[in-house]
Amino acid sequence: MRVVVADDHPIVRSGLSALIGSLADLELVGVAANGKEAVRQVVLTKPDVALLDLDMPELDGYAATREIVRTSPQTAVLVLTMSADDDAVFAAVRAGARGYLVKGAEQEDILRAVRGVAAGEVVFGPGVAERVLAFLSSPPDAPDLVFPELTRRERQILDLIAAGRSNAEIGRSLGYAAKTIANNVSRIFAKLQVADRTQAMIRARDAGLGREPA
Repeated sequence: MRVVVADDHPIVRSGLSALIGSLADLELVGVAANGKEAVRQVVLTKPDVALLDLDMPELDGYAATREIVRTSPQTAVLVLTMSADDDAVFAAVRAGARGYLVKGAEQEDILRAVRGVAAGEVVFGPGVAERVLAFLSSPPDAPDLVFPELTRRERQILDLIAAGRSNAEIGRSLGYAAKTIANNVSRIFAKLQVADRTQAMIRARDAGLGREPA
């Protein structure tokens, strides 16, 4: 099975590359440090599996997943990332990921997931699987009438943007890394089709967000 590895952290990237390269039934055919390069490597090498982080520069893992699914549908995307929250999991699945693991997973679990998605399975890590099952077994929430195209977390972030908070302040408020907030802000701008923070604030405030003190 041919595998491309993409992660912006050199230690993680080299560790995954060494793990893949140490096994006879797996072949490492490409390595990337950002989402744009990940897509390029997949297009060039046509691997069976692309092992992607979500928080990457230039093109985040969600956008890279969508592009890989579009340009190389035979390649299964397996996400290996830090976040296990519901929004990240379901956004990755909606983008086309066939598997989702949280960093810290055992090597055996990573290898089992690589082989599983290559064989056409859908694979979730233990904690992630529990969240997915809980979601599927509970009735869906009523749709949010304010910016329904945004996830719950994206609406929270937009509310804080409308209140004039910086990315660092939003990250501290919600308990996320500033890089995660920045990636979410980029997705919010794309979904709302706004060019910058000022336009996003105007739209959010017009919809009633950002008015209550946090």
